[in-house]
Amino acid sequence: MIATGKRLPAQRLPALSVVLAAVLFSTTGRVVAADPGNRITIRPDSQAQTQLQTALIEARPGDVIELAAGRYDFSATISLDVPGVTLRGAGPDETILCFKDLLQGTGGEGLLVTADAFTLEDLAVEDARGDAVKVSGADGVTLRRLRVEWTAGPQTTNGSYGIYPVLCSNVLVEDCTVRGSSDAGIYVGQSKKIVVRRNRAYQNVAGIEIENSLDADVYENELTDNAAGLLIFALPDLVEKECRRCRAFKNRLIANNHENFAPLGNIVAQVPSGTGLMVMAGDEIEVFDNDLKANQTVNLTVISYLATRLNFTDKQYDPYCEKIWIHGNRFAEGGDKPSGEL
Repeated sequence: MIATGKRLPAQRLPALSVVLAAVLFSTTGRVVAADPGNRITIRPDSQAQTQLQTALIEARPGDVIELAAGRYDFSATISLDVPGVTLRGAGPDETILCFKDLLQGTGGEGLLVTADAFTLEDLAVEDARGDAVKVSGADGVTLRRLRVEWTAGPQTTNGSYGIYPVLCSNVLVEDCTVRGSSDAGIYVGQSKKIVVRRNRAYQNVAGIEIENSLDADVYENELTDNAAGLLIFALPDLVEKECRRCRAFKNRLIANNHENFAPLGNIVAQVPSGTGLMVMAGDEIEVFDNDLKANQTVNLTVISYLATRLNFTDKQYDPYCEKIWIHGNRFAEGGDKPSGEL
């Protein structure tokens, strides 16, 4: 049901986006990258892949690895497991990492990070066979001013996720642009203490997805020409069972009417094209001060997981939404050309 009275507990979040930057590099005792480290510069030549991977293997907390302007063609996933490292380009249109020639058996991701207090900024990642930027199990993640793109446009064979923090805490994704993901452009899953702000996502299946996560602020994002703009989901059979205390505000969710090109069998393949914002099985969700316009199936919908008609056996999973507060949004047009069963 839609609550119309008392302010929800979700409102205890206003300081989250302000204090997150201070938290990112003061993690839970595992790493504090406070002191400046080495500054290493990689240039786009035939040795760049080897030099970059070697620098990431040999890095120390506090090191900054800079990728000079130019195009880097990589044939294998670039990985990092050293905490407290910054990987920085010269700008999202200046430093371009291309992964279209990944060799079989080298991993599907473009960048794969399993390190705390990690910062990635000011570069582009193009044409990964799998997920473009995946960060797993990290405490303190900053992803900013990235351009992630599948340059041939939307295709079912594109990677699932453009920007993909999963099982992380203290996550900041800001000022990024993502195009062409066959699942979600920006996906934050099974994570906590999250800020996703000022990003642009277009021509993805879902622009942004927050899944089975706690304490997220999603705001000032531009989501247009996706099959769905913003998804806030809780799904069964995952380690983290709930999606709770998420706020979506000051976003523009305009004309998300692109064909849904997700591979059959993916849960997002069931999301109708023309969906602006969908909340499914989430609790303590607040949606306010957004512009929702011209999404042809529905501008905003709140549903149970049972609407998918998929069976589940996870006894800890609650398929129903509770404590949803929707207020102060601006709606225009929309719902005039519903797709699928609707």
